[in-house]
Amino acid sequence: MKACLFCAPRPYVLENDLAAAFFDIHPVSRGHLLIIPKHHYATYFDVPTADQQAMMALLKQAKGYLDARYQPDGYNIGINVGAAAGQTVMHCHLHLIPRYHGDVPDPTGGIRKMLPADQG
Repeated sequence: MKACLFCAPRPYVLENDLAAAFFDIHPVSRGHLLIIPKHHYATYFDVPTADQQAMMALLKQAKGYLDARYQPDGYNIGINVGAAAGQTVMHCHLHLIPRYHGDVPDPTGGIRKMLPADQG
């Protein structure tokens, strides 16, 4: 089995006992963060409740961090579960994507408007 990219040591932007946040290496927008459980679970539905709660606590903390650093106008929050849903790293991760006025012509439809036209 190939080693898990998210289980490898990395610099975290924020963390608590059970979860960590770091910048996405392929960001959709400035400040795009990933929030992961520190233990390996393939999908969100595999993550124990305590770890899910730690991820949600870190999500709120991460929003405050991004508000202070980048002053975004909104956010998208997403979790892809399984290859059919677009999950490419099989370690649960939550996307916190800052949004900015004008980053797309019409943001109606949320994250779909940030994807290339043939994928949205």
